[in-house]
Amino acid sequence: MRKPIAIALLSLLASGCMIGPDYVRPQVETPTAWRLSEQDARDLANTAWWEQFGDPVLNDLVSTALHANKDLMIATARVEEFAGNYGIVRAALFPQVGAGYEARRQRDVSAAVLGAGAGDTFNSYQAVLNASWEIDIWGRIRRQSEAARAQLLASEEGRQGVILSLVGSVASAYINLRDLDRQLEIARSTARSRGESYEIFKLRFAGGIISLLELSQNQSQYEEALATIPPLEKAIAQQENGLSVLLGRNPAPIARGKNIDQLTLPAIPAGLPSDLLERRPDIRRAEQNLIAANALIGAAKAAYFPTISLTGFFGYASTSMSKLFDSQSKVWQYAAPISMPIFTAGAIAGQVQAAEATQQQALFSYQKAIQEAFREVNDSLVSQERTHEQLKAQKRQVEALQTYAATARLRYENGYTSYIEVLDAERSLFNAQLQYTQTQQAQFQAMINLYLAMGGGWVSEAEKMASANPSQ
Repeated sequence: MRKPIAIALLSLLASGCMIGPDYVRPQVETPTAWRLSEQDARDLANTAWWEQFGDPVLNDLVSTALHANKDLMIATARVEEFAGNYGIVRAALFPQVGAGYEARRQRDVSAAVLGAGAGDTFNSYQAVLNASWEIDIWGRIRRQSEAARAQLLASEEGRQGVILSLVGSVASAYINLRDLDRQLEIARSTARSRGESYEIFKLRFAGGIISLLELSQNQSQYEEALATIPPLEKAIAQQENGLSVLLGRNPAPIARGKNIDQLTLPAIPAGLPSDLLERRPDIRRAEQNLIAANALIGAAKAAYFPTISLTGFFGYASTSMSKLFDSQSKVWQYAAPISMPIFTAGAIAGQVQAAEATQQQALFSYQKAIQEAFREVNDSLVSQERTHEQLKAQKRQVEALQTYAATARLRYENGYTSYIEVLDAERSLFNAQLQYTQTQQAQFQAMINLYLAMGGGWVSEAEKMASANPSQ
């Protein structure tokens, strides 16, 4: 008799339906091409792009950050948390079995309470194996498991997003540091040159060759160069401190490799707009959040339907330890309780409404993430090309101002012009040199932003580096 009942229950479970909508990826309007096409683009989305800078020190810094950055460690621990949660939710799909043993000595106080004497004192022993299993006919637990799995995958995509951001932050911080180093080099060189000129002007003033006006002009030029040095030194120290934190270290000096003029600009990565749906961790994470929210609608709707469970226990109970496992001491029970809501004052309807609203929020977040990705790539492409044009123009400007400054000083030394012309030429040259190196940094940053916006398999390559043994 028991076998047909078990078969019937298993058949009921197998034929159970899944309440709620199944996930279908939303239709997304994808551009056919980027606003700005690049003829020199190369398929480099799956390579370690930071190695294209050609600086071994930068490569070491990225590797160190991938092993020691605290944000990445937090993200990794968060993945483990969601993996544990998934295991907890999924366990409800299977029978839960437990065992227990109890030895008790007690006095039956019922007789004493009723005035029938002092009551009896006796021992009791019990060993029981119990089991329970909720039959997931309507798919509530399966929907919850689906949501938990999507949340786990979302946490993994979140970790990849941290890796993407971390690599970009380390590369940007290092490039910015080398830019500041170059600016400081220019400032110190200019201050040294102007200091030498100032000493000569003081001798000329003492000899009555030049006026106090010319001496003061020369001194102001010298002091201007000196004043630019402390802010640059402060910025460099702060940049080193920030980069140290990215590396998982306390603030300390950072090793240097090639200067900013020696760094190689990475090639432009190729890819179609539709590729971003699979290449960007933030988009994949938003989709997994949408899948989880979609599944929880079904879990909420399943609360409208009956819950059926199988429970039972088998064991032994006796007042004598020596007779505990005798056949006469056997105890057992099995049951199939069914519960169903009749009146909840709108509680279940509210849960369904909240789940549907959460799904809509996740849907809009997914769509927004895609639109933001398209914008970031287009912005980076435009920035890269326009900054490249700006850099070429500034290089020509620096060369012209070098000629202007040399000519102006020669004219001044030969008495053809006032020192004001020299002052103007050298000040313009100094500012142009600083602006040129700043634009160099902006061009590198535009390329870094482009790789970050494109995403790609390089994130997985970086993840392998993060998972590898640092000693290897």
